[in-house]
Amino acid sequence: MAENREFDLILFGATGFVGKLTAEYLRDAAPVEARIGLAGRSLDKLTGVRAELGAGAANWGLVVADSTDQEALDAMASRTKVVVTTVGPYLRYGMPLVAACAKAGTHYADLTGEPLFIRDAIDGYHDEAVASGAKIVNSCGYDSIPSDLSVYQLYRATVADNTGELLDTTLIASAKGGVSGGTIDSGRAMMEAIAEDSSKASVMMHPYSLSPDKSMDPDVGRQSDQALERASNIDPSLDGWVSTFVMAAHNTKVVRRSNGLLGWVYGKNFRYREVMSAGKSAAAPLVAAGIAGGIVATMAVGSVLSRAEVGRKLLDRVLPKPGTGPSEKARNSGWFTMKTYARTTSGAKYLATFSGKGDPGYKATAVLLGESGLCLALDTGKQPELAGILTPAAAMGDALTERLRAAGMTIEVERA
Repeated sequence: MAENREFDLILFGATGFVGKLTAEYLRDAAPVEARIGLAGRSLDKLTGVRAELGAGAANWGLVVADSTDQEALDAMASRTKVVVTTVGPYLRYGMPLVAACAKAGTHYADLTGEPLFIRDAIDGYHDEAVASGAKIVNSCGYDSIPSDLSVYQLYRATVADNTGELLDTTLIASAKGGVSGGTIDSGRAMMEAIAEDSSKASVMMHPYSLSPDKSMDPDVGRQSDQALERASNIDPSLDGWVSTFVMAAHNTKVVRRSNGLLGWVYGKNFRYREVMSAGKSAAAPLVAAGIAGGIVATMAVGSVLSRAEVGRKLLDRVLPKPGTGPSEKARNSGWFTMKTYARTTSGAKYLATFSGKGDPGYKATAVLLGESGLCLALDTGKQPELAGILTPAAAMGDALTERLRAAGMTIEVERA
């Protein structure tokens, strides 16, 4: 990748809700000498965002580009070391930018929670990105950095302790925060894509659908993303109940892809799943059942409605709109904690904790995405030398972990 580019990092989608939050984070966290640009469709709106950011962003450049204008995206990618994009749903709007970055040898980070998009990116641009040296890194927000780095650091601990490969590994998610309109729109985009082509459903269902090498997929039996059970089934020390985690179907595929990209270093008998805590109260079993049933029902109804124009119009009326989000007070009051329990082939047991302050889908995600972009731009000597369509762990590993710790997030591993 060329080092003598005009920008270190361009934030594409800077005028959107999450884009503005990420811009604010970069203003406060980026080194003064970092060359940052803001990109979007409207020069007037970009000028307004830069003005709102104040003196810390006064020298940032402005780049006009539209997600449907390949020539403009190619030009933008050629001017910067890294593009960070919040423009989704990525299945609808993201692939031209992936193409531009893969061609130009430009690193890239997004917030996608869409396995269909990642699969298409792998099939269309992985080889080209490898050839150009571009790191195309998907899912650099709450989906899926806490999941991906937690397991990566568990692996690092097993290597340091010489305790063998990872076996059964389960993440339990706890969080306070809302679901964004953008996240819901991403779900709709995938439902609509499956409604148009039913063969795409297999990408959503198969645990190794993002695998880098199908012939190397482990054979460890069924790995379901549905859950409704006592927490003590995961670890005897735990009380309460767990249920289905809404992002498990995506995050687990990303973690398994990391294992493959890194040469199956987690182990060929590594079994991974994610669940959500339903608490310890007397009502916890009912809460857990309600969550699990609600997710299944929502997916079923959404799939049916996405097949017809009248259904899509109904969803437009009742669902939160993309680009919307909670108040600053609500964002500040949010939090997340991910605890990942693992055992190894030697019988050793580990617990990884990844936690952060702020609404996970907004405030925390701005930190995760912002630091991912800065890591790709500024920490090139500290990262794995992999290129292509990558995961956060495979692309940035310890370098990103160190950055997020410095940014105030808790990432730690302890041996039980």
